Parts: sequence; C-alpha cells; structure tokens
Amino acid sequence: MATETIARPKIVPKTNLTEPSMFKVIYVNDEKTTMEFVIESLCTIFDYTDHDAELMTIKIHEQGSAAVATLPYEMAEQKGIEVTMLARNNGFPLVVKLEPSA
Repeated sequence: MATETIARPKIVPKTNLTEPSMFKVIYVNDEKTTMEFVIESLCTIFDYTDHDAELMTIKIHEQGSAAVATLPYEMAEQKGIEVTMLARNNGFPLVVKLEPSA
C-alpha cells in the first residue's frame, strides 16, 4: 500500500508591514448646505458630540473648509461617500474632499 505525500505550503508571516496612509476628510463650506445638516452629519457619520459638531461647523463656515477626521484611506473614502450621499438625498451640494495627511 503506497502512502500519499501531501505538499503543504509554508506560511511565512509578513514582518515588514507598514501603517496605512492617513487621509484628512475635509468639508468645504457652501451657501446652500445648512449648518444644522452639517452638525447632523458630523454626529451621525463621525460620532461627534452635539457641542463638538457645532464648534466644527462654525470653523468650517468661518475658514471655508476644515478637516473633520483623519483616517486610513479606505475609511476616509467610505465616510466621504456616506456624507455625500446623505447630503444629496437631502438636497444639499456639500463637497467632501480627501487629502493625504502630512
């Protein structure tokens, strides 16, 4: 009776892993998106408190834009898409940009 030899690949763990690139999620101020919507989106999508969302909304309004979060690219992209879809579904032209974090 012959025995079969089963080849099993060696699993070598990767030891040279790098941290994922971080990206800033930036809200751009416009004249149509309400401050209430911006506050709501910051609370809903980014888990801001009401107070912190209000302060960030004022910063966005006064400076023209502001980074609301810094996340790995895939998460930043997903959050940006969620905010954009929420804005469009509510009739707002809010623009969300992603920029590499320095």
